[in-house]
Amino acid sequence: MRRARFAAASAAIFATAAVLGAVGAGGGDDPAGGKYLVRAEFDNASFITTGENVKVSGVTVGAVQALDVTPDHKAVLVLRIDDPAFRPFRRDAHCRIGLQSLIGEQFVECSPTEPRGGDRAPAPALPRIDDGRGRGQYLLPVKQNSSPVGADLLNDIMRVPEQQRLPLILSEFGAGLSGNGETLRAAIKRASPALQQADKLVAVLAAQDRTLSRLVAESDQVLGPLAAHRRDLTGFIKHAGQTATATAQEGSALEANFAKFPAFLRELGPAADRLGQLADQTSPTIQALAAQAPAVNEATARLGPLAQQSTPALKTLGNVADRGRKTFPQIDALVTRLDELGTPLQPLAQNLAALSSSFDKTGGIESLMRFIYFYTGTVNGEDASGHYTRAGLGANGCIDRTSDFNGSCSAKYFNNATAGAASATAAKKSTTSPGAAGVPSSSTTHLLDYLLGP
Repeated sequence: MRRARFAAASAAIFATAAVLGAVGAGGGDDPAGGKYLVRAEFDNASFITTGENVKVSGVTVGAVQALDVTPDHKAVLVLRIDDPAFRPFRRDAHCRIGLQSLIGEQFVECSPTEPRGGDRAPAPALPRIDDGRGRGQYLLPVKQNSSPVGADLLNDIMRVPEQQRLPLILSEFGAGLSGNGETLRAAIKRASPALQQADKLVAVLAAQDRTLSRLVAESDQVLGPLAAHRRDLTGFIKHAGQTATATAQEGSALEANFAKFPAFLRELGPAADRLGQLADQTSPTIQALAAQAPAVNEATARLGPLAQQSTPALKTLGNVADRGRKTFPQIDALVTRLDELGTPLQPLAQNLAALSSSFDKTGGIESLMRFIYFYTGTVNGEDASGHYTRAGLGANGCIDRTSDFNGSCSAKYFNNATAGAASATAAKKSTTSPGAAGVPSSSTTHLLDYLLGP
């Protein structure tokens, strides 16, 4: 009886899906129409209608153009991809149905291909259906798609009457599902992408079971030292967090540094080449220094006693410097005055320098020395009795002592104001003839007075 009801219910479900597919499906567009259509198969596409968005990484790139059902009772969504940047879809593409709003509206999220890096070539494009149902469309099989159960349906299970209907459905469909365990298992895995990834993870772990067992066996050797230094490890983690926080606060500066990094790299290449050339040129010098390394080491070792002996001298220099701090401010005023004095004396010093230079170049010093020598010899004489001073006694009318002034005499004891003119007149009238007893004349006396001074 239960099997009969299960068969009737299944037939009703399939009939309904066929009617929906007949209404919504439009077959394949003409390939010459310029549309790129992906025929994506799902285990379940309930609540999806035509016109729903097709997104790639959250960006709308197309829409659901039609609905259909395959002969093996799989739901088909014909996806129109309008954005050329996301065409064509590759063989490693996959799509899933997601909830777009709280009122039950859904959308289709697709990934045209898996991310690739390095030199990995992209996967081949999806195969095109050239004949039959869906002609001109690109087939994306059900094994690469998923239709997760919506959160609203799970919440409905907790409410009446769905809560009461669920045990009845499980009870009625239990016999039918018992013979399709593998199909149900595949459908459940496709319904939950997390189960697919978990299955892949388990497969990878199973393939690496020996490596994992060796890791477990050798982990004690690593964890033992880590446990002994757990405080250092926790400190490192704490400081790493602080470092990361400080780095995040300076994000703008880091971005500016990275923006300048390409220019730095462009300059680094030529600089590295020049450094390489410098290293090549300095290699002989370094080799020579390496050969003299023992002597350099010995000289360095002997510098220690020299440094110790120079310590008192450096201390003395320090004391002198301390005194200089007191002395130099005190003589600053004197230096300023000397500077002020030197400025007006500069022309005089230049004139004296020119006079001294001219006096030296013309032989003035030698002439002065000769004059002193010959003058001394002229004034002083020498005979058998010794040295004597040559002098002349003037025997004339000026010898007599009188209180009256005689203008013809050149006596020095007189008033210049009253007798200057008379003396000058008498000097002009004097003759150059010698006096009595060979005494020199008045003009000769004047010459001697001029040479000898007062």
